[in-house]
Amino acid sequence: MLICFSILSLAVGVLACQHAHDERDVVARDSLKIAPGPSDTQIQFAPLPSTVDSPPIDPALGYFVGNLGGGVYWVTEGVYSNMFLVSTHGVILVDAPPTIGHKLLYAIGNTTHLPVTHLVYSHLHADHIGGASLFNASRPTIIAHADTLSLLEALSPRDPLRPLPHVTFEDSYTLRVGNQTLELSYHGPNHAAGNIFMYAPAQRVALLIDVIFPGWAPFSELAVSSFIPGWMSAHDVLLTFDFNVLVPGHLGRLGTRQDVLLQKKCKSLIHIDDTHIQDMHDSCVASINGGFDVAAAIGPTVAANPGNSWAEFKAYLRAAAQTCADNTTSRWIGVLGAVDVFAFESAYRMMESVRIEVGVLGPFGVS
Repeated sequence: MLICFSILSLAVGVLACQHAHDERDVVARDSLKIAPGPSDTQIQFAPLPSTVDSPPIDPALGYFVGNLGGGVYWVTEGVYSNMFLVSTHGVILVDAPPTIGHKLLYAIGNTTHLPVTHLVYSHLHADHIGGASLFNASRPTIIAHADTLSLLEALSPRDPLRPLPHVTFEDSYTLRVGNQTLELSYHGPNHAAGNIFMYAPAQRVALLIDVIFPGWAPFSELAVSSFIPGWMSAHDVLLTFDFNVLVPGHLGRLGTRQDVLLQKKCKSLIHIDDTHIQDMHDSCVASINGGFDVAAAIGPTVAANPGNSWAEFKAYLRAAAQTCADNTTSRWIGVLGAVDVFAFESAYRMMESVRIEVGVLGPFGVS
């Protein structure tokens, strides 16, 4: 999307000398938070609250297997998580994170002697299904949303670590294997196109990947999600399921309905006027709609880079995102873990969603 800067440039050009501030502060904060490098080792982030507590992992094993009852188990190595269901006729495996890798084989093999007969892909991303080829020997039936198949087929060259699905669906699919039932449904793009909701009704266990981060702030850029309005509404869709336990796909602990509410909609717990995600959204809207002095923020860049619209726009986006990040972080430190770690990156992604997906354009609206 190209945006005309002429009006803003003229205004900044006139006001730059009057309102210029030391942009080095902004550059330093931006570089510190978005550019990896030696300086990152010197960052001291806020202490983690107790909300991030997770089961201890035996260092000799390198993984943890939790029994959720009724033949449903979850596995984590501390950074990723997935689940499997043991039925009377075989194992249903959901995702195969490569970081757990061969340990997933051990986790299943130490739980049951039955083979993996079905493998469900939550979505296409390799960090969640890049270990799928480890199960080629049992020739499982691979199930995914139709969009996941299309995206995997579009890879050139195709990734042999992610075998193509054999069965796809558009809206919903009920997988029954022996005495186990797993309901799969799609409610539109969220974290990624094809990212599905899964629900084991008998055990009241739900699985949704890369949307909820129990006890933690979301990963960088709102979990590197492709469609933020859908990612936000996925919280509400998830709450329509009657679940007690959520397998979230990341970090070393399970989630509950309370965790979904805390990330999305639980004023009584946190004693502030909004949720973390909605708060970030509203802070970004406020930032775009006059939350900072645009002329002062981008004046030095305009002066140093005459005629360079991209440089001017970068300075604007950086200042808007930093304003949003600062305002949001100040209200959430100590409530969720690592709120400050990816504050800038996630605020930047939210701001871009607010601008180009929602349509809040601030100074770049219709003139």
